[in-house]
Amino acid sequence: MRILAIRFQNLNSLRGEHVVDLESGPLAEAGLFAITGPTGSGKSTILDAITLALYARAARYGNDTAEDMMSRSAGECSASVDFLCESGRYTAKWTMRRSRGREDGKFQPVKHELSCGGVILEEKTRSVVTKIEILTGLDYDRFLRSVLLAQGQFAAFLKSGKDERAALLERITGSHLYSELGALAHQVG
Repeated sequence: MRILAIRFQNLNSLRGEHVVDLESGPLAEAGLFAITGPTGSGKSTILDAITLALYARAARYGNDTAEDMMSRSAGECSASVDFLCESGRYTAKWTMRRSRGREDGKFQPVKHELSCGGVILEEKTRSVVTKIEILTGLDYDRFLRSVLLAQGQFAAFLKSGKDERAALLERITGSHLYSELGALAHQVG
């Protein structure tokens, strides 16, 4: 899985619309990068946007209660991620609104969808999450341990078993293909 773009609006203290483009510019060529900055600059909010879009859960809180994510005095918030995996390019989008888009309105049900080429494939959170897990081979916990390594999670990744780390690294780097080819060559030879 490769994340291509992150878009979010009115999450935590980052009011307004924000875009992180990983397909062009210096980030596209970096391969591996770190998100750094002073406390309160929005580092964790970027990670939250990714996990909200993909799994409808905020990385920071680790639960399904996303109401805390909306910026104060906002009537709606959203997170969207474009990603690439072996079967193609997809967009996962999560949206939460208050009634009539008013800051004092009652929270409306979360909308969560997965699309490919502009065609909506799934529209219910459970179905979206299941499809993303199938497409990427990563459930929420594996995604956090292998792709995000959010604050404090890097130590957990390092402490995981050798076999689990190897499997996760193979999956995220795509090198599992080499293991499969090696096994096939061994069977033929």
